[in-house]
Amino acid sequence: MPLTDLAAKSAKPRERSYKLADGQGMYLEVMPNGSKYWRLKYRFDGKEKREALGVYPEVSLLEARKAREEVKDKLRAGLDPSHEKRREKLQKGLDRANSFEALAREWHENKKDAWTERHAERVLNLLERELFPSIGARPIKEVSAPELLAVIRNVEARGALELARKSMQAASQVFRYAIATGRAERDPAPDLRGALKSKTVQHMKRIGANEVPQLLERIAAYDGEPQTRLALQLMTLTFVRTGELRHAEWTEIDEKRAEWRIPPEKMKMRAPHIVPLSKQALAILKELRELNGKWRWVFPSRSNAQKPISENTVLYALYRMGYHSRMTGHGFRGLASTILNEHGFNSDWIERQLAHTERDGVRAAYNHAEYLAERRKMMQWWADYLDRQSSANVIALETAV
Repeated sequence: MPLTDLAAKSAKPRERSYKLADGQGMYLEVMPNGSKYWRLKYRFDGKEKREALGVYPEVSLLEARKAREEVKDKLRAGLDPSHEKRREKLQKGLDRANSFEALAREWHENKKDAWTERHAERVLNLLERELFPSIGARPIKEVSAPELLAVIRNVEARGALELARKSMQAASQVFRYAIATGRAERDPAPDLRGALKSKTVQHMKRIGANEVPQLLERIAAYDGEPQTRLALQLMTLTFVRTGELRHAEWTEIDEKRAEWRIPPEKMKMRAPHIVPLSKQALAILKELRELNGKWRWVFPSRSNAQKPISENTVLYALYRMGYHSRMTGHGFRGLASTILNEHGFNSDWIERQLAHTERDGVRAAYNHAEYLAERRKMMQWWADYLDRQSSANVIALETAV
């Protein structure tokens, strides 16, 4: 007679294990410690075998019978259920190893040494926040274009159009890595071109060239921390990125050679960069040495000299001077680029000075000194140009190093 749920529930342990048959080879084995296991006895290739179907009562009688039928289906198809179970287990393990998240983390680990620490952290945060919750557990080769689009649509729905674009870009790079390592056949991201919402291009905020004299006057008259004024003046003269300015160290400054050599780990593209120092820039650095020469940082934090100034220091100073809606730290770069191009300087010199290096890190590492002589003349011209724009910003040459 087939088992009933009451009979399974009422079965008491004995000194030795015993079986309660349900039919078609399935039975409930009751152990001396009271544990109860569903088993199925079957024959394959003339050999008797057993298959575990679960533990009672976690697996009910009805669920055990359903599992029995699935095993019978495999037998009718000429498959050995025990082999199929091992294969499915291996496949699940393989799917986990080849999931989108596993491949993305592997890709990130391989790429992060070529990025700045901050950029690597941003990319990982994007993956963990925007992509992993939806498709992280999916085998990467099974992620379809519509599935990826649904993920990106969720980001767009928050109004984060630039983040949506970056999420798509990161996903595409993960897919391409999976293809290169033999774990996927294609990248679905290109299929979604034109499907994303377009974002109105907004260039970095900056003033026009005709407003430079007023900007220089306001910087010279800045009544906050002296080193903040000097930071703004040095940024104007060198047009480096705000992060490069903040993390400048005295060991990178060579006054005798009139050069600031920024190591690759501090650069956006992980390539070394040389900033030729004009006479005016050297004068600023001389003043800074008197203020901060005993510290590691050219611009140490006033609250903790073991750290550089905050990333908001320059932005806040510009805000105080009335430029909160019309100028950012990055704006100095665009302003210098525009004026230098308008005055006929070679665009290659300008791009090299802006450290817009090649994506090829090897080539970039060798090109950091390219056009150095020409750039040195250009940077001195730029400093002299700024002097001519505002008498308040003139730095007497006799004070220069």
